Amino acid sequence: MRAAVITRPGGPDVLAVQQRPVPTPGPGEVLVRVHASAINRADVLQRSGRYPSPPGVPADIPGLEFAGEVVLNGAGSTLWSVGARVCGLVGGGAHAEYLVTHERAVAGVPDALDWAHAGVAPEACITAHDALVTQAQLRPGDTVLIHAVGSGVGLTAVQIARQLGATVYGTARSDVKLDVARDLGLTAGATPGEPGWVAAAARGWTGGRGIDVVLDLLGGDYVRESVAALALKGRLVLIGTLAGLESSLDLRYMLSRRLTVRGTVLRSRPLEERIAVTQAFAREVMPWLANGVVRTRIDATFPLEALAESHALMESNATAGKIAITM
Repeated sequence: MRAAVITRPGGPDVLAVQQRPVPTPGPGEVLVRVHASAINRADVLQRSGRYPSPPGVPADIPGLEFAGEVVLNGAGSTLWSVGARVCGLVGGGAHAEYLVTHERAVAGVPDALDWAHAGVAPEACITAHDALVTQAQLRPGDTVLIHAVGSGVGLTAVQIARQLGATVYGTARSDVKLDVARDLGLTAGATPGEPGWVAAAARGWTGGRGIDVVLDLLGGDYVRESVAALALKGRLVLIGTLAGLESSLDLRYMLSRRLTVRGTVLRSRPLEERIAVTQAFAREVMPWLANGVVRTRIDATFPLEALAESHALMESNATAGKIAITM
């Protein structure tokens, strides 16, 4: 099979398409012929040597999400028939023509979704849904602030939060990205400014009350800025650290406001937890994708052979939405 391989740590030029053996499904697993996937920040970090793959997945083949068809069942695997359209998350190895995964860790793909849109859906949808529903306990009527709202996760989170009855605000590095988010349901947004800019924007949007839930895909100083923007009993869910690994917090303020700050990651979760979030995605989000009320926005599409070009585009930070990979 063709597979994108990280030949050594480095820039996009270290990626090469090579021939690798087709994996064999074990008990309870399925072999999937991958038709589409996507680029995620974790792929870029893994390529540069800063985010190794978890145990049990290919160490040199990136790719965290996929859509394709089941071509073989392992021993005892009975949930999916050969030819079934499925998608899901893996710890790595999705940038290849075939992969194996547990039969319960995939969701069925409705006919309304083409391969590209199905391939870019799992990471953004599962991350956003898990952060909003499971981690932040989002309630109808809540206000939500999403940093990096123009990202794949950010744009998806806007739509999911709206479906759950929330009012959604966002930040992005450019007005162009905010405009894309507004088209998908963002109420208002802001671009970075002087210290205190997040809290100032939040007070203006909410009449001084503050934000109930913050999804922070950036980390660094955004954490401190976001804590100051939270309403009483507000919840901050930290999803990424692109803006930095450290932040200082006013603990007295957090105590007085009874705030919650929580970190989350999907890639390293044990199998049963990955199955649970995938089944929640299949049950609650996939129907929205099927009827079009939630859409995964694709900014650009590349064939597997152009994976290096897709990495360079992601590192440019110029995209709004997902970068799809087709095979």
